[in-house]
Amino acid sequence: MATNPADESGNDIVNKAKADRDSRRGLWARMVLFLRQVLDELSKVVTPTRKELINYTLVVLVFVVIMMAFVSVLDIFFGWGVSWVFGDGRSLIG
Repeated sequence: MATNPADESGNDIVNKAKADRDSRRGLWARMVLFLRQVLDELSKVVTPTRKELINYTLVVLVFVVIMMAFVSVLDIFFGWGVSWVFGDGRSLIG
């Protein structure tokens, strides 16, 4: 362990200072600080406009449909492979 502060890395010094500061605060002070930070972050949230919301929803739905198609093709491919290796290999349906 480094005894000279110049020998410690910047992250070590910051982490040590945070730990020292947190150990001096009581439970209630830490909870109040947390709630203040939460409210501060919530005040930064921007509600999307109707157009943005529709656009985001469509992007998610298109992505889900594409992923469903991809997984379905993989399922059919692997099903055919398993049927071929362990079954009669004629078809997947019958």
